[in-house]
Amino acid sequence: KETDPAMWIRSRQFTGRIVTVTNDQIFSEPVYNYTDQFPYLWDEIRLPIHYYADHQRVEAILRDAARRHAVTCDKVGHEEVARLEQKFGIDVGEIDPLVYWRITDNWLELTVRFLCPDHGSRRIKDAMSREILTQMLEAKIGVASSSMEIAGAPKLQFEMLNSREQ
Repeated sequence: KETDPAMWIRSRQFTGRIVTVTNDQIFSEPVYNYTDQFPYLWDEIRLPIHYYADHQRVEAILRDAARRHAVTCDKVGHEEVARLEQKFGIDVGEIDPLVYWRITDNWLELTVRFLCPDHGSRRIKDAMSREILTQMLEAKIGVASSSMEIAGAPKLQFEMLNSREQ
């Protein structure tokens, strides 16, 4: 289900979402407090492109947009990351935006993974999406799609036969 928190990041990497289980809910369900220990969340934008497109250029467009709009390692204190890793025994991993490639049967899917503050990820994704689309259009690189568009069909002529001629 798309609203299931486990589905928010498809890459199966640390999302920044820490699960806290309260005593009264210990056997029924987890309580998600995303920013109690770390005021940032990882997010992603996935972009399908044709196999014959300029993959390196698309990767640079995605990465550069994320570096301009998302949180980078110079904005996150190293002490903050070290405390989180020590307290929960996890490896936070790379803070700066990264682009991952995935081969599908129809296109190459590029996913940019980036860090956002606990509030404002929608604004960041909007700014990134606008910049990415503009630069893709300028580079004349299209987005792959499984939909089909029929541009035209040959003209058909029908002739009515007289019932006596049949």
